[in-house]
Amino acid sequence: MTPAERIPILGFSQEPAAFLAQHYRPALFGVAFGSAVSIMGSIAVSQILLGVGLVLVMLGPRQLDLPPIKLPLALFFAATVAADLLSGHPLAGLPQIRKLYVFGMIVVVTYAFDSAKQIRNLVIAWTGVGVLAAGAGFAEVMARHKEALSLKWNTYDYYLDDRIKGFSSHWMTFGAEQMITLLMLFSFLLFACPRSWRVAGWCCAAVLWVSLMLGLTRCIFLLGLPLGMLYLLWSFKPWTVVMIPAVALVSYASVPFQVRERVKSVITPHGDLDSNAQRSVSRLAGWEMVKAHPWFGVGPEQIKPQFDSYVPKTVHRPLPHGWYGHLHNIYLQYAAERGIAALIFLMWMIGKMAYDFIRHLRSGNVTPECKFVLHGTIAVIISVLAEGFFEYNLGDSEVLTMFLVATTGAYVVMRRETHICQHHS
Repeated sequence: MTPAERIPILGFSQEPAAFLAQHYRPALFGVAFGSAVSIMGSIAVSQILLGVGLVLVMLGPRQLDLPPIKLPLALFFAATVAADLLSGHPLAGLPQIRKLYVFGMIVVVTYAFDSAKQIRNLVIAWTGVGVLAAGAGFAEVMARHKEALSLKWNTYDYYLDDRIKGFSSHWMTFGAEQMITLLMLFSFLLFACPRSWRVAGWCCAAVLWVSLMLGLTRCIFLLGLPLGMLYLLWSFKPWTVVMIPAVALVSYASVPFQVRERVKSVITPHGDLDSNAQRSVSRLAGWEMVKAHPWFGVGPEQIKPQFDSYVPKTVHRPLPHGWYGHLHNIYLQYAAERGIAALIFLMWMIGKMAYDFIRHLRSGNVTPECKFVLHGTIAVIISVLAEGFFEYNLGDSEVLTMFLVATTGAYVVMRRETHICQHHS
């Protein structure tokens, strides 16, 4: 009997334990894979599977260490709980306490995945769902266009008011999911894609790119995604960065007028239709919150109810049209809601991830599969942090889940390569 068959699980006798040991890892991987993919369509399904995965991890053998981000992550958790307890509204902040559950994906992915091939299959699954979501988005655009023509209202604001969402609940979530998927796919195409897959892969990338532009989310298709792609192209072959202006010009010339108007709105907004003024007010109010409560913030879930009282009196009323339930900026959001320390701990964790991945890439003797995963994950980190200046993207469970899956998957691949190198030496 092999050592794996001798693992005692749930206190069963040796024979049932051997049976469970044989099927334990496939079951855990299936649950983790399903949770990581289903998040693009259903938070409920994904989090149920995440819960099953956590139970399996607790019941199974413990033989792996979690990624080396435990200290900043634990401090971020502690700062979040402290901010809630000291806010004066602890029950109101419970949704953010419960959202810490999403970080359980780090545990599940660490124990369930063990190879770059599995990460590659996950990226392929993400791509498949992303392409289907893009198709649903294209159908939304066509229906919206037909409706606009029937009403003789084919204007910029008509499309901006209800943008494509694919399988997501909001267009910002849809855009961030597509961005993460496209960056991981793009990295795969550059560093590890077999020749026979390239045509299909580039076609899928084109579909994802078009869906992002039609989504009209500026901080994604004008900032986050280009910076991530710039990193990937530079890491692949520096001269290939010249392709970005060419792709941008071709895209700009071929997209519908709404996308071109959205690009122009960065400098010349269409009044309150674009969120420029609203985000400016949010930044001002957020900074006032940070100055008033630098240590523990105003408390989780307290941005919306207390927002108006922190808007400077110099700001003209009524406020510009928009959503003031959060600050549309992850840096201000975490500092204002949970305190500057919580923001530092979160950035420490993410910075530690990026540092570890870059250091491993520079160590030499990195396989193409590992390069694809690490470079793709670094690109995701860059893009999410850049987009985060204009959106509370990590506040979305869907985006946070995909971010944690990608970064934890990179640690899994690093662990695997290090183990193989030690074995061969």
